[in-house]
Amino acid sequence: MQDKDNSHSKIVIEGITETGETFRPSDWAERFSGSLSTFRNHRIYYSPLLRPSIQNENKCLILDKSLKESNPALYEHILEFAHKNKLKICGEDD
Repeated sequence: MQDKDNSHSKIVIEGITETGETFRPSDWAERFSGSLSTFRNHRIYYSPLLRPSIQNENKCLILDKSLKESNPALYEHILEFAHKNKLKICGEDD
């Protein structure tokens, strides 16, 4: 049975540094997600390719690996940002 979320095709970037500190600014995930979001009826709709989330009580960014095909520059920019700021990354090497 395949996981409905297809977590194997996702990269999760946690807003926690390798030293365990909470990354600031606190809205970093929403800022990145906003680059692919749309507004309708006074609401923001995040793309399934790039969306904010909370896991383990930490802000996260869920990055679909298919973004690498549709928007390689944004995909690389996000991963470079995560590496530069020493954020926890899960699923990058899967």
